[in-house]
Amino acid sequence: MKKILVTGGAGFIGGNFVHYMVNKYPEYMIVNLDALTYAGNLETLKTVEDKPNYKFVKGDIADREFIFDLFKKEKFDIVVNFAAESHVDRSVEDPGIFVKTNVIGTQVLLDASKEFGVERYHQVSTDEVYGDLPLDRKDLFFTESTPLNPSSPYSASKASADFLVHAYQRTFGLPATISRCSNNYGPYHFPEKLIPLMISRALADERLPVYGKGENVRDWLHVEDHCSAIDLIIHKGKVGEVYNVGGHNERTNLEVVKTILKALDKPESLITYVKDRPGHDLRYAIDPEKLENELGWKPKYNFDTGIAMTIKWYLENEDWWKNIISGEYADYYEKMYSNK
Repeated sequence: MKKILVTGGAGFIGGNFVHYMVNKYPEYMIVNLDALTYAGNLETLKTVEDKPNYKFVKGDIADREFIFDLFKKEKFDIVVNFAAESHVDRSVEDPGIFVKTNVIGTQVLLDASKEFGVERYHQVSTDEVYGDLPLDRKDLFFTESTPLNPSSPYSASKASADFLVHAYQRTFGLPATISRCSNNYGPYHFPEKLIPLMISRALADERLPVYGKGENVRDWLHVEDHCSAIDLIIHKGKVGEVYNVGGHNERTNLEVVKTILKALDKPESLITYVKDRPGHDLRYAIDPEKLENELGWKPKYNFDTGIAMTIKWYLENEDWWKNIISGEYADYYEKMYSNK
């Protein structure tokens, strides 16, 4: 039995990865560590919380004493680090918390992984560390050799963490890998992000705020495809390597919003153009050829099928996202774990 630590497992991508691993590998023990900050939601894990190969631990990856005690007790084989502050707008308002979690937290996990001899440390990064691409050069894509050129405090903190992982691999021989993904979408996505925000506001007939002219382009990756890629990398990826994970699904933000409105039979008059965000990246586009050629990964979803399934999920799970909007989800930990 392998024991895998998933940090940030109550967040969007981490939560989906916990579901994926608990169900695919019943012989593995999956330990979910999350600090349950604003974006951590244990209701996401309701369907796996009683499974024998799953356990939740509340804690902060930047708390060195706590992390070292946890590693000593649990003896993890694999560490997959999703834990991160990840909202760009929030990083513009308060860069410090991004440095604490994304940089210091990563260093603490690296130190513990080195000290206790994990067999694989995997860092979940982002394509935003590369900066952006021009809108008029559709032939350009991010590859693993693209220089890092972050634009926001968020992406700068993630780039810093990537450099630390590389340094620990080269200096100390830590068996580490990194993946950099394009924009994820799918179930359990926190409602402040573009797709769930537009779905929830459209259903309520509220204004849909779109930055600038909505021309910014993102490559959309279904979260299940991302989970399958990380699964491959931690089992078959080469130590010291970076793997880009992309969906081949470039869309402008405006195209995404209009797709959602059409699916929900809502008028485009709900769209409201707002002042653009400082340092807003123009275009992200991932070339996942290395992952496809070396490990045989292929995305399962294209954007048209994936967004339809995602919208359907939000329509069928209104209680989940309405609890978040109302703040009630924060009470779930107290109800479930305060006496355990």
